[in-house]
Amino acid sequence: MQSTSGTFPLSPLSALHGSLALVQTPAFLMVQTNQMVTLSCKTQTSPSNTRIYWLRLRQALSANSHYEFLAYWESKKTVYGKEVDSEKLTVHGNPPQSVLTLQNVKPADSGVYFCMIIGIPNLIFGTGTQLSVVDVLPTSPQPTKKTSPKKKVCHRVPTQVTQKRLSCAPLILGLLAAGVLILLVSLGVAIHLRCKTRNPPLRLLGNSEMVCCSQPLQG
Repeated sequence: MQSTSGTFPLSPLSALHGSLALVQTPAFLMVQTNQMVTLSCKTQTSPSNTRIYWLRLRQALSANSHYEFLAYWESKKTVYGKEVDSEKLTVHGNPPQSVLTLQNVKPADSGVYFCMIIGIPNLIFGTGTQLSVVDVLPTSPQPTKKTSPKKKVCHRVPTQVTQKRLSCAPLILGLLAAGVLILLVSLGVAIHLRCKTRNPPLRLLGNSEMVCCSQPLQG
């Protein structure tokens, strides 16, 4: 194990960030405290003897950004940066791929992790991995279920007037029937009296029997 200087500034004019030559996965990662994290970096065009460096940026990228050198893999050994815990951080793998592993991560390990190669004339950075370490993972809100209000079934209660009408119905029908019967009897009596008035009885000579003629008398 070897150690080099810890932090160093880089001018944006001397570096290419987010180059397609270095692809990092995942792009974003949120984990809980004391978990293990694995970050991957893969080169697309670099030769097999190219060193892949791992750096960390604890603040937003700017002209005054200072990268913290973590480690790189070389000849079956890991070269660490200053004050880097070798029991917590390990790097292994040869180009075209390098893997960085963090054990028992803490919130202080949060930041943007970059892999880098030294190109000519520029430094080439990977796409970066945003790592967030939290004590408690946020929970996604549960979707609320919309409940449709139940339709109220209105039962019509018969009013007292309706009940009274229903109870009086047989009486009314009886009265109507009696009235019709009386009208029929009255009509029969009227017809009989009219017939008797227009056709008076005649006495025939030689016969004591009275006859009611239905035909009117001729003059």
